[in-house]
Amino acid sequence: MSAFNGATLMITGGTGSFGNTVLKNFLSTDIGEIRIFSRDEKKQDDMRHLLQIKYPEYANKVRFYIGDVRNAQSIRDAMYGVDYIFHAAALKQVPSCEFFPMEAVRTNIIGTDNMLHAAIDAGVKRVVCLSTDKAAYPINSMGISKAMMEHVIYANARMAAEKGGTVICCTRYGNVMCSRGSVIPLFIDQIHAGNPITITDPNMTRFLMNLDEAVELVKFAFEHADPGDLFIQKADASTIGDLAKAVQKLFGDTGTNIIGTRHGEKLYETLMTKEESLRAQDMGNYFRIATDGRDLNYDTSVVEGEVKTMADESYTSHNTTRLDVDETVDKIMTTDYVKEELAGIRHII
Repeated sequence: MSAFNGATLMITGGTGSFGNTVLKNFLSTDIGEIRIFSRDEKKQDDMRHLLQIKYPEYANKVRFYIGDVRNAQSIRDAMYGVDYIFHAAALKQVPSCEFFPMEAVRTNIIGTDNMLHAAIDAGVKRVVCLSTDKAAYPINSMGISKAMMEHVIYANARMAAEKGGTVICCTRYGNVMCSRGSVIPLFIDQIHAGNPITITDPNMTRFLMNLDEAVELVKFAFEHADPGDLFIQKADASTIGDLAKAVQKLFGDTGTNIIGTRHGEKLYETLMTKEESLRAQDMGNYFRIATDGRDLNYDTSVVEGEVKTMADESYTSHNTTRLDVDETVDKIMTTDYVKEELAGIRHII
């Protein structure tokens, strides 16, 4: 991507699965510098050593900054000279956020606001923020915090656009297979240990994306966004029961235990609401949802014809393309994690 030639890219939460995949995609390009901003020095040290071993010719492109998006000063200190930001720092585990909702508020909402104000003040050109399907019709603390995060993004995007400065947009996607804390690595570990795998509800459906697709969505948003846009990738889904069978087909059948729905979980996820569908633009593999550009002076608005407030249906993991077990096997085999586990390669990061 020519826009990144010689540029400085910051990834918040950059030691996570998304950050590692961005590095894989960008290291050998003409990008000038990649800044990893996160609060875990152990993960940063692991990433640093892995880069030195696997990519010694490119490792000097990566710089590491210890900090926390909750601490506005720490993010401001790391922002000088940054051209672009991929904002991935977040608390993502649904049950954990149910027990500690204020921690989700501090990271996902306040932390995002801190990052965006620092980016605007530093003259960053573009910011792409990562959200989740759980932000659409949220029922749990994580989803509610991410929904509020999205509204913080839109408000800051509007303010930045009025100043003619930073372009801020958002992406929303479903379950990213084999990302840290996700269910496929858990299933594999349980099978390796000879234990039954634990399934919440076999009929529950979830969107399935791999990490490369998540990065491609962010890159697409980066290239096509106007201020305040939301981008969603069209994605296939499977039931949790079929996902478990697919993993067992590859790694062995050690039996299953049904444990019931955990705190805050839905039967299915929504990527695009009925309300958003009304203003969605179909861009092939993606939907673009433009921000509502009106201000608070509604008296100046005139609508001719019938007023509609929502479409007939939302875009969910229940009504998208449903993969069967064999198709789910093919899908999870697109992940490096599964291929490496089958080859007996254990993971450092």
